[in-house]
Amino acid sequence: MKKSLHIFWISLGFLCLGLGTLGICIPVLPTVPFYMATVFCFAKGSERLHRWFLGTGLYKKHLESFTKNKEMTLKAKLSVISTVTLLMAFGFYMMHNVPVGRICLIMVWLAHMFYFALRIKTVKERS
Repeated sequence: MKKSLHIFWISLGFLCLGLGTLGICIPVLPTVPFYMATVFCFAKGSERLHRWFLGTGLYKKHLESFTKNKEMTLKAKLSVISTVTLLMAFGFYMMHNVPVGRICLIMVWLAHMFYFALRIKTVKERS
């Protein structure tokens, strides 16, 4: 059972890595959230893959400043915010018969917006 769980996390990590890398070329796919998921999945599935990903240029360019200094570029912030907003909007739409669920989603969305606006510093993109 434990081995199959590791395989699940590693597979999910590679899927997120692929989608995040594809997001570099396709503006509709957000890079940063998928790379954040990659770090999480690799940490759960394989210490070796986790260390490898932390050493890649992809991680260093898109996530390192966030994880170390709680700062992101405006482009990265907008990518994360737009993805979360779209996903929560879909959930909001699907809960048309659940007003309490909609209120909870609105509260979580507002907390997310305040966190990104007030707690994560916006920095200029490095060349």
